[in-house]
Formats: sequence, C-alpha cells, structure tokens
Amino acid sequence: MNLKNILQLFFLIAVLFSCNNQKSIQCKIETTEGTIIVELHPEKAPITVSNFLRYVDAGLYDNTSFFRVCTPENETDRKIKIQVIQAADLDETTTFPPISLETTEMTGIKHLNGTLSMARDQPHTATSSFFICINDQPALDFQGKRNPDGQGFGAFGKVIQGMDVVLNIQGQENIKQQLLKPILIKTIKRINE
Repeated sequence: MNLKNILQLFFLIAVLFSCNNQKSIQCKIETTEGTIIVELHPEKAPITVSNFLRYVDAGLYDNTSFFRVCTPENETDRKIKIQVIQAADLDETTTFPPISLETTEMTGIKHLNGTLSMARDQPHTATSSFFICINDQPALDFQGKRNPDGQGFGAFGKVIQGMDVVLNIQGQENIKQQLLKPILIKTIKRINE
C-alpha cells in the first residue's frame, strides 16, 4: 500500500467516524434555476455520504452543472425507463478514487421521488457524478432491471426543498439526454453544521 492509499484510508476512517455520530446532514445546491436543499443519511450510507461531502468540502462541485436529463420522451429506446437529472461529471484529474457501492439492500434507502444517488458504470466505480430521481424509480434499486448487473445504484439522501427546481431542470431542452444549455451549479455547501 503506497502513501496515497494510506492517506485515503485514514481520511475515510475519519469521515466514517464523524458521520456515524450524526443523524443527517443538509446541503444547499445553488443553481442558476434556483436552490435545492438535500438531506444526506450518513448513518445509512456512510461511504457514499463521505464521498459526496469530500467533493462538497473541497469546492469541486462549484461551477459544475446538471448536464443530463432522462425523461419519458428521451428514454423511448430504453427497455427500462427512468426519470432523473444528473450532475457533476468531473474529469479524472479532479476526482477522488471510486468508492464501494452501498446498495439499497445494504442501506435501505430506495430510489423514490427526490432521492439523491451516485451515477456509476460498473459496481464500485462511482466518483463525483450524482443524480436526483423524479418519481419513484425502483429499477435503480438493488435487483432493479436498469443496470444488467442488478446491483442498482448508491442512494444516500433526498431532496427536502426545491423539487420544483429539479422538475424545471428536467424540462429543459435536450438532445439524446444531454442538456443543450447545462444548468450551472454555482455552489454546494453544508448548511446545518
């Protein structure tokens, strides 16, 4: 194990310890379309919450964007359709190492309307990009059919204010799910500490 891996392990242990002593954490997502307040659940998804907060605390989500929307209209070619808005696809030079997937079976956090979750390709590959569910999305849960591996996605929080902003973002013009004008995330900050 090299020094970088050791430091990352110590960071994770410290964050997990601090997260286990908290019931929930709130963050404010300031966008050009309005404010979204999310509540995170470190007691249920400590790895995923600590990963998200690592990006928040480092300011790496500032000046990123919501860039992708999945709607009934642009999911017509998919067998398993979903409705989400996706944000913060940072390049690999500004991402931290991928995290272990905390499945919905492990956390008990289902992909319901307003759920905050991590985007990924294969299991254990999530880094910075996250999404917000519009309506209930059980296909994204453990054993859901959206991803062929059946592992689902790592849900870790929910929108508690600003679903009107989420719906407004989902309604923006897109081509093949990519927003023609990505919605700027001015900043994401913790608000209840």
